Amino acid sequence: MDRRWVGVDGFEVVPAVWGGRQVLRVRRNGRLVADCFSVAEVARHLDLADLCEVIQLPVRRTWADPVGARGSSHHR
Repeated sequence: MDRRWVGVDGFEVVPAVWGGRQVLRVRRNGRLVADCFSVAEVARHLDLADLCEVIQLPVRRTWADPVGARGSSHHR
C-alpha cells in the first residue's frame, strides 16, 4: 500500500526514489517543493505536527450486504 501524508496549505509528503536513494517528496498544491533525504529536511518546509497519514481502509462486506446492493431500492 502506498503511504502518503497531507498537511495544511496543500502540502503532501510521499516516499519516492531519486538517484537510487529513497527520499521524502514534498509537494504543495501538486507542485514539487523538494526531495528530502531526512525528516529534518522535511521539517524545513512545513510543520510536521500538521501532517496526517492518509490510510485507505479495507472494504468490509457481510452476508447481508452483497456486492452491488448499496444504493439499490431493495433496502428499507
